[in-house]
Amino acid sequence: MKADDEKGISVILIYTALLFFLLGLAARMKMNFHHRMELSTAGFVVAAVLAALAVVLFLFSLRKRRG
Repeated sequence: MKADDEKGISVILIYTALLFFLLGLAARMKMNFHHRMELSTAGFVVAAVLAALAVVLFLFSLRKRRG
């Protein structure tokens, strides 16, 4: 995979992580929803995993560009 492709995928993963973070935040704020803690926890976990993958992929793309 080229460095530009990896950079683009990492940007997509960052924005997807932001989307899941906002989903978890909205689930935590909703008052009358029965499963809000499970949904918010799952949203935060998925957001953290996607953000970590995005950072790793971005760092690999920078390493390829230098080499």
